[in-house]
Amino acid sequence: MTKKVLMVGWHPSVVDYSKYPGLSAEKLEAMLRADEAKLNDAGFDAAIGFILNGHSATDQLAAQLTETPYDVVLIGAGVRKDDDHFLTFETLVNVVHEHAPQARIAFNTGPTDSEAAVRRWV
Repeated sequence: MTKKVLMVGWHPSVVDYSKYPGLSAEKLEAMLRADEAKLNDAGFDAAIGFILNGHSATDQLAAQLTETPYDVVLIGAGVRKDDDHFLTFETLVNVVHEHAPQARIAFNTGPTDSEAAVRRWV
C-alpha cells in the first residue's frame, strides 16, 4: 500500500528571504517541488500543503487532514527552526495530533531532505 505524505511548509511567496541569503521564492519552490517529486518517485504519494500565515495555518492544515488520511505529516524546517514561527509550529503539531492521530510526524532539516525524514517513520 502506498504511503500518503503531506509536506507542510510556508508558501515561497511569504518567506522572509533576508534570513536566507541566496535563496529566493523561485529557488525555494523549485527545491520543494523537487523534494516532492523525489518522494513520489520513491513510491510515496506525496503532496505539498503550503501555509500562508500563522493565523490561517491551523484551518488550512485541519482541512487537508480531514479531506485525506495521511500516513506521514512532515512539518518543514522553515516553520520548525525559525523562532519567529515557534507558536505556528506548536499549533501545527497539535493540529496533526488532533486531526490525524494515526499519522507519524516527521521533520526535515531543509527543503532537500524530506525523503530521509519520511523514511525514518515508515
